[in-house]
Amino acid sequence: MSDPQRLALVTGASRGIGAAVAVRLARAGVRVVGTATTSAGAESISELAGAQGLALEGQVLDVRDAEAVDRLCAAIEERYGAVGILVNNAAITRDGLLLRMDPDDWDEVLETDLTGVYRLTRRCLRGMVRARWGRIITLTSVVAFSGNPGQANYAAAKAGLVGFTRALALEVGSRQITVNAVAPGFIETDMTRRLDERQREALLGRVPLGRFGRAEEVAALVAYLAGDEAGYVTAQTFHINGGMFPS
Repeated sequence: MSDPQRLALVTGASRGIGAAVAVRLARAGVRVVGTATTSAGAESISELAGAQGLALEGQVLDVRDAEAVDRLCAAIEERYGAVGILVNNAAITRDGLLLRMDPDDWDEVLETDLTGVYRLTRRCLRGMVRARWGRIITLTSVVAFSGNPGQANYAAAKAGLVGFTRALALEVGSRQITVNAVAPGFIETDMTRRLDERQREALLGRVPLGRFGRAEEVAALVAYLAGDEAGYVTAQTFHINGGMFPS
């Protein structure tokens, strides 16, 4: 990053891809605020920063709460200034076949994974428009393109983010704000580590590279999109899935 004073907000940063992104940006000289849904998660982000001497801190945020989003952004602006890099990573799953899916499971996933991105992006855009510079990177998923049985709610939300990214990029490009999406495939996380050997082999059989991706590999792509080198890249979705679903 050319400007060490730039400020990034990374949601869902207490573990997995979000944590890797927060660390990668902080190591590049960007001040990073990472969010988690619990106090313990926020503390783990701050502890990680302290252990590595990074300009990274954790905050509690539920992206479903519009007032909480506004309060956090206002506090960040008062302390550090406007957010210039927004990484929308926070997401949940509530899996189940559609015929058996509880309406609350549908609503909660859409409210978190899609509407939460709308809320946070809309709030952070104010400062980016004033600065005439910004980077918005949203984590979607390979299932937005391939589908996945039992994840109609998650796939719908993640597919919605692709359209959201394209439309918003057209709206704000004249302000030198880029908007892109990253669609990971199977990444080595807490969830994939809990799979038994049979399940892992079945998933790996769908990946030409024969392995799960690493969170750090996704973070490297996000960091590129957040930097000046990607200033002419916008309205795109980048697939990082080991070849399991060619774009």
